[in-house]
Amino acid sequence: MKPEIHKITDVQVGLSEELPGRQRRYFYSMMVRTICFLLAVFTPSPARWFFLFGAITLPYISVIVANAGRETIRGETKLLRSRRREIGR
Repeated sequence: MKPEIHKITDVQVGLSEELPGRQRRYFYSMMVRTICFLLAVFTPSPARWFFLFGAITLPYISVIVANAGRETIRGETKLLRSRRREIGR
């Protein structure tokens, strides 16, 4: 059986390098949520519902967007490969 050879291009970005980008995306989306909430308070009735909907749904969307990226599935996933193990005699 040949030993597995790992390529450096297969390595994911470290969590410490990825975290600032995630925090930045979450911060920007929470700022948009805050603006939507303030606009919902200070705008007249028809537009108020649009901004209120944004203020309510943006936290969920922000968490999904901020956490996206680490779970990507590549074409050569090790979990999907089947390996046969033989019993030694």
